[in-house]
Amino acid sequence: ERKKERKKERKKERDTEEKERERGEREREEKEREKRNKEKREEKERV
Repeated sequence: ERKKERKKERKKERDTEEKERERGEREREEKEREKRNKEKREEKERV
């Protein structure tokens, strides 16, 4: 019975870690995209 509980806890922790990692990657991609868009805008303004 206790083994089942521990197994559930571990799975929950793993799922949480995965979600955190995915969110971090998405945020990093967002920042990269914003940076590129900003550079493109500045490039257009210079021309």
